[in-house]
Amino acid sequence: MRTASLVLATRNAHKLAEFRRLFASAHVQLTPLPEGVILPPEDGDTFSANALCKARAAAAATRRESIGDDSGIEAEALGGAPGVRSARYAAPNATDEQNLHKLILQAPPGSALRYVCALAYADPRSGHEHVVLGECAGRMSDAPRGARGFGYDPVFVPGRDSRRRTMAELQDHEKDAISHRGNAARALMRWLADSA
Repeated sequence: MRTASLVLATRNAHKLAEFRRLFASAHVQLTPLPEGVILPPEDGDTFSANALCKARAAAAATRRESIGDDSGIEAEALGGAPGVRSARYAAPNATDEQNLHKLILQAPPGSALRYVCALAYADPRSGHEHVVLGECAGRMSDAPRGARGFGYDPVFVPGRDSRRRTMAELQDHEKDAISHRGNAARALMRWLADSA
């Protein structure tokens, strides 16, 4: 593994906790973004573009190897929406609850969903950059269930769970094994190990 410490370009405490769990297996410590570092707006057309902008901004500000992610949900019944606008689906400053409510109103139960995570790496010293994608396919539940997770987890039933639980009903280790962020983190850790 190339590094034992990375800056994670996020202000989202849920994402920080989740990524810390995922990278702990490779003995990589994730440091939160320092106060005062301004992240660019998420105005890219793809998850990868948004993730890379955040990783570059964190790397430039801290002069340390950094990673940034952009994650979201795509509903087949909505032509892939909300996609890169997942965090702002209901309004520019919408809460998780507002975004979830809008998806419940628009996506029919049982319809196909896909979680996507782009995870980008940037090294300010070498100039190396790399982006990986992680996905998790699932279905829209008939109603929100579960008190764990965040975002759209209460209505996302992963296809790989034979008990048809939502992401918000899974234990952390169960979610990490199949989630879009888990898949992206493992892909990035493999790349870091191979390029060391």
